[in-house]
Amino acid sequence: MDFSFTDEQELLRATVGKFLAERYDLEKSRAAAKTGAGWQPHIWRAFAEDLGILGATLPENVGGLGGGPVELMIITEALGHALVIEPFVETVVLAGGLLQGVGGPRAEQLLERIASGQAVVAVAAEEPTSAGTWHDVATTARCDGDHWVLDGAKVAVSSAPIATHLLVTARTSGAQRDTSGISLFLLEFDATAPGLGVESLRTIDDRRAADLVLDGLRLPAEALLGTADQAWPALEHTIDVATAAIVSEAVGCLRRVLADTVDYTKQRQQFGQPISSFQVLQHRMVDMYLEVEQAVAAQHLAMMKLDADGQERARAVSAAKATVARVARFVGQSAVQLHGGMGMTEELAVGHYFKRLTAIEYQFGSRDRHLSRYAALTATR
Repeated sequence: MDFSFTDEQELLRATVGKFLAERYDLEKSRAAAKTGAGWQPHIWRAFAEDLGILGATLPENVGGLGGGPVELMIITEALGHALVIEPFVETVVLAGGLLQGVGGPRAEQLLERIASGQAVVAVAAEEPTSAGTWHDVATTARCDGDHWVLDGAKVAVSSAPIATHLLVTARTSGAQRDTSGISLFLLEFDATAPGLGVESLRTIDDRRAADLVLDGLRLPAEALLGTADQAWPALEHTIDVATAAIVSEAVGCLRRVLADTVDYTKQRQQFGQPISSFQVLQHRMVDMYLEVEQAVAAQHLAMMKLDADGQERARAVSAAKATVARVARFVGQSAVQLHGGMGMTEELAVGHYFKRLTAIEYQFGSRDRHLSRYAALTATR
């Protein structure tokens, strides 16, 4: 199978890589994550205005470039390699995919704002008991005259504190775990809105998130996107695409971690010689390399199957996520071990990458959940 890129895709990879190498400073991004706003708005604007990557995978009718899975893979791997904290996957891939899935004028207007860098959108879908299964929705929405009233709770809503808009899943009919009966609502994010409780938090990888409590939150009738009760098909497809995107992001992180580890062992001296000359460490780094290559293969598999039928796509994505979760743990922990105590300090990049890989291991479902999902999908073939 031919895995080579077209000339346009090679140009995209070179352009994004050059931009991030020259203008994305790890020290500044860490400062923004830890003590600042949690992101860098000027970088987000540059992503839209200078690079055009916020619209690269969005439809042309909303100002995008109409790119597909390969373009998504190129961009997300580059973002992972640079450890970008700006919410590309959350806004462009996850929220953007849902907006395309449900459609309608309001969705198209927000997609245009995403492509131009004017909007940051967070998706509130995880609940205290859902454990990564997004059809497990206890949050309810009931019609009250010309308003919707939402009650429930959402947890660990990534990028919510910096978002301009929220997409919220709520049940308008059916039992808690039914795939039917789920609806999608759009609101402009205001932490002081009546009926909305917001508790901001910082995740293990220094990203911003929030727990939300919806207590009689009143939304206008037009807040409902698409058709009531029919949001699950868009959710199911978009979650798989977003999972494939973070698999690709993880590959970018893994490549950087491996390269930094190899460089460090060439510089670190022990007993008068670089520790890279020790055979046992060479064997460990070869093991790391082989694991990274398995993650790359899983990444390609997931991306190639995003346009396949639902069951085939889901199997490929779960196989990739389970593989990358295992690789992230092995390579991340090995890198820290080979760096010694320095591996967990703020001064070295490897510690920051290790935290991000740890978060990715569980984002959009743990390894165990994806192994179970893969087994169930395989059994029904």
